[in-house]
Amino acid sequence: MARLLVVAPNWIGDALMCQPLLMRLREKRPQARIDVVAPAWVAPLFRRMPEVAGVIETAFEHGRLRLRERWRLARTLKALGYDQAIVLPNSFKAALLPFFAGIPVRSGYLGESRHGLLNAVHRRQPGREPMALHYARLAEAPGAPVAQPLPEPRLAVDATAVQAARARFGLEAPYAVFCPGAEYGPAKRWPYFAELAARLGRPVVALGSAKERERCAAIGGRNLAGETTLEEALDVLAGAEVVVSNDSGLMHAAAALGRPLVALFGSSSPRHTPPLSAQARVLWLGIECSPCYARECPLGHFRCMRELSVDQVLAAVGTVPIFPSAATGK
Repeated sequence: MARLLVVAPNWIGDALMCQPLLMRLREKRPQARIDVVAPAWVAPLFRRMPEVAGVIETAFEHGRLRLRERWRLARTLKALGYDQAIVLPNSFKAALLPFFAGIPVRSGYLGESRHGLLNAVHRRQPGREPMALHYARLAEAPGAPVAQPLPEPRLAVDATAVQAARARFGLEAPYAVFCPGAEYGPAKRWPYFAELAARLGRPVVALGSAKERERCAAIGGRNLAGETTLEEALDVLAGAEVVVSNDSGLMHAAAALGRPLVALFGSSSPRHTPPLSAQARVLWLGIECSPCYARECPLGHFRCMRELSVDQVLAAVGTVPIFPSAATGK
């Protein structure tokens, strides 16, 4: 049986946008075992992907080489006898593991100083193509076309776990989930979540990291920012009647869980990192200076988000296909 190893991205959104690649690998090599080596903070996502047989967690700090630890892990990987590795991050250090492990075919984009570390080298397409397509190209030989459309990411949902999360956090269904943060920076954060909560007409649960707790508290409703593990956040999202989110990792998680979703874009582009779900509605004004991909508005006016009104978001919520959640089944 062929064994494939995928070196995963470091961010939640990227981890979910690489699932179409895993789906394509499964289609092309149905008998192969696909394992993923991933940072501990994104590993729970891959455990919910049916294409993945095993997840190998790493604890390498972002930006640290940790050469000795990588060598030790590579020795373990070598003993497992992988036939091919696919390296998704563009960094030099991400390509070290499969090289140290002696995996014969090592695929990935050219990236930073990776000549020799990779031997099935892909080159980036010009411009900013959709991120899911960028990853899915690695399922093919370098330069080969990719069949489209790509499959949509899908995470497994356990109704019992969803109900347990509701009980743990005292949530009464039906509820909406708001995700007002964005790790990248304030240019991706819509400023009117509190006003939306006041007009939505249903209980609101705010999700985010501990750093977003104050922002989530300003919304009102149940503030779970910093109180959940990623697994628990996924179960809370899976039980939502509707999700409203900035362009963030939690937005991609809601899409992969199949929840009705309104996704708000400002400085980034839904052409590059869209929520990959038929249940999602995207709001993006696309003003003349957008997308700038800046962390903060370089012109100081923040029009791309400030001019996206509560009325527009409420109208979009009214168009998403509301259907039973895994929490209620009714």
